[in-house]
Amino acid sequence: MRLAVVSSDGENVDLHLGKGKSVYIYEYVENKLNFIERRDIEISDDSKHQGGKVIKTCEDCDVLISLQYGFKSKIKADDVDLKLVIDEGPIDEVLQRYIDHYNFMHK
Repeated sequence: MRLAVVSSDGENVDLHLGKGKSVYIYEYVENKLNFIERRDIEISDDSKHQGGKVIKTCEDCDVLISLQYGFKSKIKADDVDLKLVIDEGPIDEVLQRYIDHYNFMHK
């Protein structure tokens, strides 16, 4: 499973989806979580509704975690089978919460 998180500093999930100038990609396979890469996105500080750019950047992922997202982003994510999740905090804790939930739901 490939997970993406929106972060301003590479340490915390702390941005609205449409404000994410960078996403950090992780791979979770066989109970191991590995960092894959950082992807930068051209986001304008003055524009609204830019979540689609972030979603397009993460189309190869299964899950995208951010502080918040809008209704239009949810529709765009559904169109490419990308699950949007709201959470915040240190990336390692956010990812572990999601993995724990995922494992619990798929027992």
